[in-house]
Amino acid sequence: MNVQEFLRERDVTFQMMDHRPTYNAQSLAQAVHVSGEEVAKTVLLRADEDYMLAVVPATHTIDLHGIEEVTGLEAVELATEAECGYRFNDCELGALPPFGSRYGMKTLVDRSLAEHDEIVFESNNHHEAVRMKFSDFEKLEQPLVGHFSNHL
Repeated sequence: MNVQEFLRERDVTFQMMDHRPTYNAQSLAQAVHVSGEEVAKTVLLRADEDYMLAVVPATHTIDLHGIEEVTGLEAVELATEAECGYRFNDCELGALPPFGSRYGMKTLVDRSLAEHDEIVFESNNHHEAVRMKFSDFEKLEQPLVGHFSNHL
C-alpha cells in the first residue's frame, strides 16, 4: 500500500512532510517540529494467530493488559521485527502506517491520540511523514478507540 495514493484515492486532505531519516516516533516528532502527543506511534501486536495495530502518541507506551481489556483477547504480545517485515512487506522495516484495515487487521487507537485535531505518522518509509486530520483518519480506518497506554 502506498499511503499517499491511498489518501488521494479517497479525497483526503493531507500534507507530506519530508524529513531526515528517523527510526522512532519521538525522533520523528523532533524532525518535523510537532509535539510527540500528536505523533502516532504504530505498533504491531499479536494474540494467538491474530494481528492488530495499536496506535498511541509518541510520548506513551502501550499497556498490553489495557489492550486485553479493550479487545477481550488474552495473551496479547508485541510482534517481532520479522513479523512486522512479513506483514508490512511494502514498507521499510519498522515504518508502519496506522492503517491496519489495509493489511487485513483491526486498528486500535488510544483515546489520548483521538483528542487531537491532527495527527502525524510515518508513511511507508523513515523519511516521509503524513499530517492529516484525526477525524479523516477515523472515518477511513474506523478504529476501536480506548484507553491502553501510559505516559512515558
